[in-house]
Amino acid sequence: MREPNPEKLNELVGKLVNDVGVSLAGASILLGDRLGLYRAMADGKPVTPSDLAKKTKLHERYLREWLCGQAASGYVDYDSDKDTFSLSAEQAMALAEEASPAFFAGAFDIVQSAYLDEPKVADAFRTGNGVGWHEHSKCLFAGTERFFRPGYNANLVSSWIPALDGVEAKLKAGARVADVGCGHGASTIVMAKAYPKSTFFAFDYHKPSIERAKALAQDAGVGERITFAQASAKDFPAQDYDLVAFFDCLHDMGDPVGAGKRVRQTLGKDGTWMIVEPFACDNLKDNLNPVGQVYYHASTFICTPASLSQEVGLGLGAQAGERRLRQVATEAGFRRFRRATETPVNMIFEVRA
Repeated sequence: MREPNPEKLNELVGKLVNDVGVSLAGASILLGDRLGLYRAMADGKPVTPSDLAKKTKLHERYLREWLCGQAASGYVDYDSDKDTFSLSAEQAMALAEEASPAFFAGAFDIVQSAYLDEPKVADAFRTGNGVGWHEHSKCLFAGTERFFRPGYNANLVSSWIPALDGVEAKLKAGARVADVGCGHGASTIVMAKAYPKSTFFAFDYHKPSIERAKALAQDAGVGERITFAQASAKDFPAQDYDLVAFFDCLHDMGDPVGAGKRVRQTLGKDGTWMIVEPFACDNLKDNLNPVGQVYYHASTFICTPASLSQEVGLGLGAQAGERRLRQVATEAGFRRFRRATETPVNMIFEVRA
């Protein structure tokens, strides 16, 4: 057995203790989200466990333990003089207010799916087979929508579409738009609400997601202006689209080049392919940071297994980077490719023939 450096060992153990706490805190966030605890505290008023029990009709002793854990994690504030707990405005935005651009509780539905589906992924490691999107636990589908929706709400209409050459004017005047790999339709609904003169078509191979997207679109008042259909990225119907959008899904596809070729076939004259992908640099060393940590782990359990379950199985992964994405677009026959804009968690590309 090799002799460890005691200082480095202590540092690593300290990090692991922190990570165990963070991992357990994720389940606690799920619990608070499911039971409406954050929403019950969203007004910022200090509460005792007894107060929260009366508001939520839940058991006081359980609530005290949950509140203590939340305070230890920094997710709620604790006043030791009054023995009360409260949500700051920032904590409420992140954990209680689903319409907030900073809402983060939905991410832990994705984390839960990674734990639930670990045996399937472990088997894929042994066999080299994939794990299809549809083979994951249901919490992944809702969690993905809840995780990405705040970013779409905050950025899609305000900055991403305006960064594309001439696209915003077309959408305002009335354009034909395809949202491929739409999932629960969060991105499609945002666009449909913002551009009432345009017509939207949304496609996903996962039928339960399409059914859920239809319901959410009706709730949002745009159900009559979006045509949802079950279709893959390589066979969605051609309509001479002015814009074809792929939101956080190209890297999940087994044959992204084949999907790009289908986009070329479906675009109208001077049409645009918008690709939104997780933020990543081209070199691994530049992705060794908190954002890369999230995406590499998610890619291990979700994105790479999804790609390897399909034909070709290119396995781009969630940290493909601009260089590899450009290569995909070029091999699909597109000549113009540029990064239009970015956020700390996404890159937005404009691709044209």
